[in-house]
Amino acid sequence: MTATALYTDLSGYYDLMCADIDYREQSDYVRRLHELLGNGGKHYLDLACGTGPHIRHFIDFGYQASGVDINQPMLDIAQSRCAEAHFSQQDMSALQLHEEMDLISCFLYSIHYNQSIARLTECIQSVYRALKPGGMFCFNAVDKDQIDNRPGIKRNITYNNSDFCFQSGWYYSGSGEQQALQLRIEKTTNGITEQWRDQHSMVAISFAQLTELLTPLFEVHRLSHDYQRITPWQNQSGNAFFVAIKH
Repeated sequence: MTATALYTDLSGYYDLMCADIDYREQSDYVRRLHELLGNGGKHYLDLACGTGPHIRHFIDFGYQASGVDINQPMLDIAQSRCAEAHFSQQDMSALQLHEEMDLISCFLYSIHYNQSIARLTECIQSVYRALKPGGMFCFNAVDKDQIDNRPGIKRNITYNNSDFCFQSGWYYSGSGEQQALQLRIEKTTNGITEQWRDQHSMVAISFAQLTELLTPLFEVHRLSHDYQRITPWQNQSGNAFFVAIKH
């Protein structure tokens, strides 16, 4: 089963799978960053927006919001959640917009869904063209050289008389520009268990390489992966939050 097929098939359970994510905290963090470093505009786009929870918060913050995702069932849920927003089905490596943005985000490590450095480069260039002068691009990323390949933590939850078990984790072989997000989902209803397993192919890149890709087009800030405080990344963690301001 491909990554797209899996996410399409389970789009109705995506919010349940991500139930422990504090979308408001993440959104407010980016809002504060945009106030500090951005151009003051209110046109916002979320890449790989999924079912739109971040967009809901940005609308409430007073932004004119929109989102793109490659999976239409996700976008259908997002549109029902955010009737005020505009959504389009697109691959973020070939982003095409009718108007320029002040702020573009890509949460939940989704920037890695660009499955090669070439496609990631195209995505960065597309974002650059889509931003107004002084516009801000921000995303979180994982450094390939610090992935430890351990199984992810399991999460168990009961919903609509079914028991769910979700598990995900990064895997990197140690060479090349491909890493994987390994995903396992189990759903048990009345003693019958359905199981989905998948390995999402994603781009593997170091923070040094990523900074090198961004620098010709943007002023780059690498921040610690802490949504409560805005602090510089200290070279000690494999997770970081990148903020790029268009030259």
